Amino acid sequence: MIEISGHYEDRFSGVVDAMQANFENHGEVGASVAVVHEGEMVVDIWAGHTSAEKTETWQEDTIVNVWSTTKTMMAITALVLADRGELDMFRPVADYWPEFAANGKEEIEVRHLMSHTSGISGWAEPLTMQEVCDWEKSTAMLATQEPWWEPGTASGYHMLNQGHLVGEVVRRVTGQSLGTFFAQEIASPLNADFHIGLSEDEFHRISNVMYPSGDSTDQLELFREAVEVHKMNPEVAMKTFMNPAPDANSAWTDWWRKAEVPAANGHGNARSVAAIQGLISNGGEMNGKKLLSDETIDLIFQEQSNGIDLVLFTPLRFGIGYGLPVDDFPFLRKDGRVCFWGGWGGSLIINDVDNNLTISYMMNRMLTSVMGDERGAAIVEATYKAFE
Repeated sequence: MIEISGHYEDRFSGVVDAMQANFENHGEVGASVAVVHEGEMVVDIWAGHTSAEKTETWQEDTIVNVWSTTKTMMAITALVLADRGELDMFRPVADYWPEFAANGKEEIEVRHLMSHTSGISGWAEPLTMQEVCDWEKSTAMLATQEPWWEPGTASGYHMLNQGHLVGEVVRRVTGQSLGTFFAQEIASPLNADFHIGLSEDEFHRISNVMYPSGDSTDQLELFREAVEVHKMNPEVAMKTFMNPAPDANSAWTDWWRKAEVPAANGHGNARSVAAIQGLISNGGEMNGKKLLSDETIDLIFQEQSNGIDLVLFTPLRFGIGYGLPVDDFPFLRKDGRVCFWGGWGGSLIINDVDNNLTISYMMNRMLTSVMGDERGAAIVEATYKAFE
């Protein structure tokens, strides 16, 4: 039986049991779980190992690349600026980033970037994963291209580039990169160990992600099946998904860790994710710091799209910055104000505003799912059972 470290309130013992079962039944290697209720960290646990060889144990300060869970940190950053009156979600992007108006994009609003409805879900010109990390080059490319569908009419998951789009707006507003602003204005005040752009002296704490097959062919097959089921044109999906092709091994490289890719290369653990995302469920305040108003939090729940996503070929509903519940994610409460997202391979973060509850699950062994799997779902189910 795996040893689980950390602390938790007795009523959440079922969460510990669920984590234990993930190791026993689902091949978990290393993971952390955190739950914030009414602004307090009521669960903060971790277990397992930092590599497939299982030679080193997951420690309290172990961090991992959480992939698209990073997008929730990007969203918080933009929302903090909105709360300060420095960024308007309903103004054109070109008001902040004039070059973006090229090729018919002058009416695209910030909210479209935040909700994956801008029509710019990837790069039109070929580039590599390393070139994605070249901020000037990759953002300039996005500024000049034209939308792939009519903005605002549908979502198409902005897999790698959403952080570039929103991040360049943040840079134009603040004069700082998104990762720098996030570190100074959000992570540091909340004492949260989450990083978008990691310094080398933190590398020793990283647990590398592990993709099950060593490549992305499984993921491609899932998309091909989805195209057949929904009878949709795969053009947008393939352009988004294959340029550059997803490569989990990039997360092992120094150049990826050091770069700022605010849609995908954030490093943290369940505790740090929950400490920041708890702002959403706890009225904009965590660790004695008030960063968001109720009015700004309400923006999240203004529905921007609801339908089959043009990239992921699954029903998705987006508010401003977050996914909102749909039937395809049965582990989410459908009633009330719940927002969520997660990362490639399984990481998951849920904010339940009505219940003042944030649930965070971060791990190193990736499964082939794009958004959540049975491991995170079990943690969520066990958390809600604690309130019955």
